Amino acid sequence: MNTIKLMLIMAFAITLAACFPSNNSAKTEVLLQGRTMGTTYNIKVVSTLEQVASLKLQEKIDAVLQQVNQEMSTYIPDSEISRFNQSNSTAAMEISTGFARVLKESIRLGELSAGKLDITVGPLVNLWGFGPEQRPETVPSEEILASTRARIGLKNLHLNGNQLSKDIPNLYIDLSTTAKGYGVDVVAELIEANGISNYLVEIGGEMRLKGFKHTGELWAIAIEKPILDPSGEQRAVHQVIIPKDNAVATSGDYRNYFEADGQRFSHIIDPATGKPINHNLVSVTVIAPSSMTADGLSTTLMVMGAEQGLTFAQDNNLAALFISKTEHGFKERFTVKFKQYLK
Repeated sequence: MNTIKLMLIMAFAITLAACFPSNNSAKTEVLLQGRTMGTTYNIKVVSTLEQVASLKLQEKIDAVLQQVNQEMSTYIPDSEISRFNQSNSTAAMEISTGFARVLKESIRLGELSAGKLDITVGPLVNLWGFGPEQRPETVPSEEILASTRARIGLKNLHLNGNQLSKDIPNLYIDLSTTAKGYGVDVVAELIEANGISNYLVEIGGEMRLKGFKHTGELWAIAIEKPILDPSGEQRAVHQVIIPKDNAVATSGDYRNYFEADGQRFSHIIDPATGKPINHNLVSVTVIAPSSMTADGLSTTLMVMGAEQGLTFAQDNNLAALFISKTEHGFKERFTVKFKQYLK
């Protein structure tokens, strides 16, 4: 799965492997780990070892995540999204329910934000060297930028039920802003469908939580301090939150970027300019019931910047935390709805 956007949250609850008691029938926090979407997953369920084994929970989790990849990964040549992107036909294509579900929410968020979230921006992401094409880290010319921008635009994409079509033959969809969050959601739904109501699901930093730890405590999540470090080796806690029965997503531009001619270029592209964002907002955390929605909104607010993003979040009653870099260090602001989750 395309991991253009790095979600930068650390969970205290999942940094250590679970220590299982000798009694397999005792409830504990069973840790399930694996790889998916070009990253890792860490899932904790409050259950017994016997129940997790009998349910074949890990096998089921791997299966649903494989399906998400096959539907929406731009890195898989024969995935649904790749086949749509490779086709030059403007005729409607029938797509899976999962693919349609993510597209519907992505389009909704794009329209709500007046295009600040645009899932057709992939050609620009590739142009700047952050997509699956792995182009050289060079600054594109204005001419190439203009011709690439002519290939994007949500208005050129149409979803009618499970029928997907495009007005431009070479329109390209990239769901890296919402698909990973959707993966978290489907895993959480799978866990609940198997009778487990206390869990923490994390995929590449995207999270969804419900209920309590085996100790009876609520899950606590640490939001990472946005230290400029592409290696990811420098890590520190900025804030601790208690999300309760919600999802958490953080978007930032301090891990994935390149430098050219003394200037830093973020992987987050503003559809309005066709260029990487260029402002002091370095991290946005959103808490929402759906990880897919939180995922998309965190990127949307990053594109907007601190002032417009905060106004948008307040107007739409969002729980959002904004961290900006100033001459005097980091500046934190959050919406009224976010305050209730601070520890």
